[in-house]
Amino acid sequence: MPQIFLILLLLLPLRAAAQMADFSYDPTRVEVDVELALMVDVSRSMTAHELEIQRHGYAAALTSEDVLGVISEGLLGRIAVAYVEWAGPGNHRVVVDWTTIGTPQEAQRVAAVLMDNRPYGMQRTSISAALDYAGRFIAENQYEGLRKVIDVSGDGPNNAGDPVTPARDRVLAQGITINGLPLMTDEGVGSRWTVTDLDAYYRDCVIGGQGAFVVAVHDWAEFASAVRRKLVMEIAGLAPAPAPSARPTGFLPGDLPAARIVPVAGTAPGESYDCLVGEKTWDNFRRAWEP
Repeated sequence: MPQIFLILLLLLPLRAAAQMADFSYDPTRVEVDVELALMVDVSRSMTAHELEIQRHGYAAALTSEDVLGVISEGLLGRIAVAYVEWAGPGNHRVVVDWTTIGTPQEAQRVAAVLMDNRPYGMQRTSISAALDYAGRFIAENQYEGLRKVIDVSGDGPNNAGDPVTPARDRVLAQGITINGLPLMTDEGVGSRWTVTDLDAYYRDCVIGGQGAFVVAVHDWAEFASAVRRKLVMEIAGLAPAPAPSARPTGFLPGDLPAARIVPVAGTAPGESYDCLVGEKTWDNFRRAWEP
């Protein structure tokens, strides 16, 4: 009997589920399938070309048939989305404030805002501040989603503000899933501040929550496809399947040949990443210039 009750809850909108299970329900909040905060890195290590590719990629993905199709198949048929550019502590720019996407027209309006705004770089890289900001941004919005997701991109590890793991844990305590989009391309001036295995750093230090995963981008030509596939998985609530042993870890076949998906459970027992690698790199650079 309890199992049947839980299944019924999953099939009902939040209002009905709250009434049946005596959950708290706020009638002033708009019900959506997913609250999705897109946190996009615009630190100075990113070139103007890279910043433009990011905007174009997200605009194309949000208006794609794949993304609109998976939105329409949701229980409520709409999501809430926000697009925020971030860099160092306190450097956050809301490009698209919280809004719903449930129709092609709504998706086109969001894409138009992205294309009409010219991105600009800001100093340092504070993934921790971006996560804390996104957690507050989700908590304070006017929506109530069946799931809450932060999609954070970046071309390097945390090197400013609080350490990243406590911020990650604070967000996870809110019931929010964090997925990562590490940018591991050769363009730009970020090689001094990044690590060669940024996908592993994101896997062990940044992402978390139910079904969390990393999509690594190794070439900007694949960015739009990577974002599109990532949004489909996030909106549908799909967890990445383990890769066949004959392929590289996380290889994704089909239309995204160069990207890799790394599940949160990808760390081997006993292994751990130095989640302070970015702070240590910055401190070494700073000391080299001190008298």
